[in-house]
Amino acid sequence: MGPEYPVKNLLVTGMPGCGKTTLVKGILPFLEPYHPAGFYTQEIREKGKRVGFSLVSTGGERAILAHVQCQSRFHVGKYGVDIGGFEKFLATIPFQGARLVVIDEIGKMESLSGEFRRIVDEILASPSFCLATIAARGTPWIEGIKKRDEIEVISLDRGNAGSLARAVVNRVRTILGPG
Repeated sequence: MGPEYPVKNLLVTGMPGCGKTTLVKGILPFLEPYHPAGFYTQEIREKGKRVGFSLVSTGGERAILAHVQCQSRFHVGKYGVDIGGFEKFLATIPFQGARLVVIDEIGKMESLSGEFRRIVDEILASPSFCLATIAARGTPWIEGIKKRDEIEVISLDRGNAGSLARAVVNRVRTILGPG
């Protein structure tokens, strides 16, 4: 690893729609030399309306996280959350031993999964560098993550998106060294 920082996990937060997922997707090509393990979410739209959320792993695997038509006992707003499908998707991602883990996002839907909470807790305590997005407001578990010693939380807004993207890539490169 590169030089030591007081924290090794970087969480990007901000209000819904501020560009957290856009930031992650935009910097992933620059992080490719580190072979990141993880995923990002994206909206599912039909006729211009958001009807759900899909998951895309850094390896290209895809799954549905939540959908208005999903029959589930787990709901966030109008979306049924497919916990079983999410956990099956998580099992395909080689988190263990990865130098760089990318998670978009640590949010209300994702945290309904006990397996996801376990994985996140393990990653944050591991030697891996974790870059994640996290809900601005969330469950007690989400709020607890933001207070952990090994975490730095950075707020994103439309005004700092470009400079923040460069800063995150530079931070990863400084901590992990050459890819």
